[in-house]
Amino acid sequence: MAKTWGDSETSLEPLESKTVAVLGYGIQGDAQANNMKDSGLNVIVGLKEGGASWKKATADGHKVMGVAEACSAADIIHVLIPDMVQARVYEKEIAPNISAGNALSFSHAAAIHWKWIEAPKDVDIIMVAPKGPGSKVRETYLDGFGTPSIVAVFQDHTGKAWDTTLAMAKAIGSTRAGVIKTTFQEEVETDWFGEQADLCGGSASMVLNAFETLVEAGYQPEIAYFEVLHELKLIVDMIQRYGVAGMYRRVSETARYGGLTRGPLVMDPQSKERMQKVLAMIKDGTFNSEWVSEYEKNGKDSFGRYMKELDSHQIEHVGRAMRKMMWPESKE
Repeated sequence: MAKTWGDSETSLEPLESKTVAVLGYGIQGDAQANNMKDSGLNVIVGLKEGGASWKKATADGHKVMGVAEACSAADIIHVLIPDMVQARVYEKEIAPNISAGNALSFSHAAAIHWKWIEAPKDVDIIMVAPKGPGSKVRETYLDGFGTPSIVAVFQDHTGKAWDTTLAMAKAIGSTRAGVIKTTFQEEVETDWFGEQADLCGGSASMVLNAFETLVEAGYQPEIAYFEVLHELKLIVDMIQRYGVAGMYRRVSETARYGGLTRGPLVMDPQSKERMQKVLAMIKDGTFNSEWVSEYEKNGKDSFGRYMKELDSHQIEHVGRAMRKMMWPESKE
């Protein structure tokens, strides 16, 4: 059974005299910095000077500094900038300004696990990874609850790394919902696998194939869109709240029987074997090497051709019209 902690088992005391520098003010940086500030921590935000994020963080009441200056002033450096720029920022701005006994903190383990960053031995290396987007992290905190996190310690130089980690989790509200102990290796491998095989890659590919199957059989694209994409959220919401069995108990008997008997024909043992191949390519470093090489060559254009193909797919053309009909005020 995994080790877990709740709100009553944790304390903010380890952070009371500390300064936390949040690097980055994107979706997670915004949410976590504001939650920590509202929890009473001494938070500074480290950003590239002059950008829109600088203005927003200042307007939100934060003390904002350049990245190097923030790192120099901090006891805990919480790195929430995009994965693929972390190594460069670490080398140029974090490494020269981190002191012995400081903590280097992340919300994703890739940079440490894959050695994009090799931190000194005299600092703590910790992780607090909320299991939800930053908007949810902030929303649930303001509602008096929180978003669960998984937590890990990679290097405990001071002997107090776990105290710091759990205090950080408490400050962003995660201990209200509960936090689970993991490792840096487990976090990155399961996170990448979920993204590739299920949450993003698998689910999107399933939707596209289901849509194409109906349209190629002569059904109206608009009807196909509603059946295979729009209604998916209703099912996923039930699975999240009640579990897979709970979902089946809340759909029609026809849907229950059809799903239970035909689902395994679609996601068959060969599908699982391909998932195992995806996981093996993550674990042995194949995907990491491919991704780093691709990003070094093409940067943010690394996925350009894939997105271009997706944008031209019929489901996207139909979907834009359907979403405009349902939510005319929304902008894509």
